[in-house]
Amino acid sequence: MELRILRSFLTVAREQSISGAAKVLHISQPSLSRQIMDLEEEVGAKLFERGNRKITLTEHGLLLRKRAEQIVDLVWKTQDELASGEGTVSGTVRIGAGETQAFRTLAGAVHDLAGEYPDIRFQVFSGNAEDVMERLDKGLVDFGVLIEPYDVSKYDYIGLPIPDVWGVLMRSDSPLAALDAIQAEDLRNVPLICSRQALEGGQLSSWFKADYSKLNLVASYNLLFNASLLVEAGIGYALCLDNIVNTAGGSNLCFRPLKPALQSQVNLVWKKHQMFSKPSELFLNLVRRKTTT
Repeated sequence: MELRILRSFLTVAREQSISGAAKVLHISQPSLSRQIMDLEEEVGAKLFERGNRKITLTEHGLLLRKRAEQIVDLVWKTQDELASGEGTVSGTVRIGAGETQAFRTLAGAVHDLAGEYPDIRFQVFSGNAEDVMERLDKGLVDFGVLIEPYDVSKYDYIGLPIPDVWGVLMRSDSPLAALDAIQAEDLRNVPLICSRQALEGGQLSSWFKADYSKLNLVASYNLLFNASLLVEAGIGYALCLDNIVNTAGGSNLCFRPLKPALQSQVNLVWKKHQMFSKPSELFLNLVRRKTTT
């Protein structure tokens, strides 16, 4: 399976048209059609459904697209790491992260490193813990940011100094907005929107001292921004981390912490025995200094 063919496949998948992809790739339409047919024969599966106006990916095509994107990304990452010339520190530091205010520590490290080494670039991938760990395990990112209670024992890691604080995001005109903090009994009969990771992690269920079947869970989320729109629309109250959604100024949303307080440790993780590029090594050393001073 040639890298060139995978790139052609990804272009067809993106353009949803052989003719459109051929123009992007600057090759003839018959040549591109032959590449796709040969690829389908090689993998032993149909990759596209041909329609009158556009072509769409089959189930096998969707799987191959995911794997092809990872392969192409990894090749590009390797080329980038090897391209740094002697005497010049250049390349890309890749970080996968969930939504957390602890990323401020890493943002400070990015700022300082970019100021000293202007040829270093940074790529940030946002996703939930499963997304981040998958990309980390496959070598598609150098570092991951994980919020406990996820088990980080299979990685090397540094604890970041800013813990995440759990609470409730709500409309400012909600009855619970009059409270300074939210207790478990305040949430027994209200519609709740909760992170799927938090539901599975057990940390919130321990705080509630009850199983979730007794709560009115109306929706779950992976990333908070869309959940905040549900809150704004009056769908329910979101159990979430503080300082992810802006509730200052003219926002009609507000955040109230849980009582008793509930916090989560955030860790910067990387694969054990990982060989770092020079930019990634410099970044890690800088984060270490920032978290020990």
